[in-house]
Amino acid sequence: MPEPKREVTFTHSATGLVAHFRAMASPCEVLVDSTDEAHIKSLAQHVADEAWRIESKFSRYRDDNIVFQINNAQGKTVTVDEETAELLDFAAQAYQLSDGMFDLTSGLLRQLWRFDGSDQIPTPDATAALCQNIGWHHVNWQRPQLRLHAGMEIDFGGIGKEYAVDRAAAIVRQHSDCAVLINFGGDLYATAPPRHAPHWLVGIEQIGGGKSAIIQLAKGGLATSGDANRFLLKGGVRYPHVLNPKTGWPIMDAPRSVTVAAPSCVEAGLIATFAMLAGSEAQAFLTEQEILHWIQQ
Repeated sequence: MPEPKREVTFTHSATGLVAHFRAMASPCEVLVDSTDEAHIKSLAQHVADEAWRIESKFSRYRDDNIVFQINNAQGKTVTVDEETAELLDFAAQAYQLSDGMFDLTSGLLRQLWRFDGSDQIPTPDATAALCQNIGWHHVNWQRPQLRLHAGMEIDFGGIGKEYAVDRAAAIVRQHSDCAVLINFGGDLYATAPPRHAPHWLVGIEQIGGGKSAIIQLAKGGLATSGDANRFLLKGGVRYPHVLNPKTGWPIMDAPRSVTVAAPSCVEAGLIATFAMLAGSEAQAFLTEQEILHWIQQ
């Protein structure tokens, strides 16, 4: 498929030069606590290049990467590289920790559920049939070899953006001591607080409108999971986009949005997703983690 347009642009704000680009179907920003415009532009390019590299390697929409190779192996074993192996190990651990609710093979459900605000609800029979090809417990993963049953797929969409944020932050640290805030579509990482303030100020969109909540982020990751813009509506019933991989149906009593702060963006994203998957027990789950969080019901 053709490469998307890839360029980094810059705007001036009250805090200085801000870099903008698109990756993983999201608007991305890089804020560098520096007045050296050449240095800012160099760091922003490093961040964008890493985001685009990860997008190219792990996107399910390409036909020239490891995900395509795995998903089209037709039951044959695929040997993966070290980076892919690390993500697969992480996914296997997340599957165990979530009692099977976080499942890298559940992306197949997108074939039935298109959360575009319409009233197109799949039939129970179609959902049940598709679920036969879902379940990490069906996967044969013996690092570095992976084998899926024919008809199964993996999808790194649930962790890809957060992983890209953390990778970009690691690259920033290799090139600069400046404080940097990386924002990939609302998944963030701050390498350090800016020089003249104890923290960065980050806004969280309020579902239903209203003034955004402001979070003080000094260092670490921040991620949000929610259904503000992805849902179906039929017969007055709202079907959110968070799906139970065991049943193939939405978790109807999940919060509208969960935001979590954690040492890394991947950790923040995983905990936020776990909370959404916990449904009505989301608040209890988050309280038990003893971690900073914000929840919108």
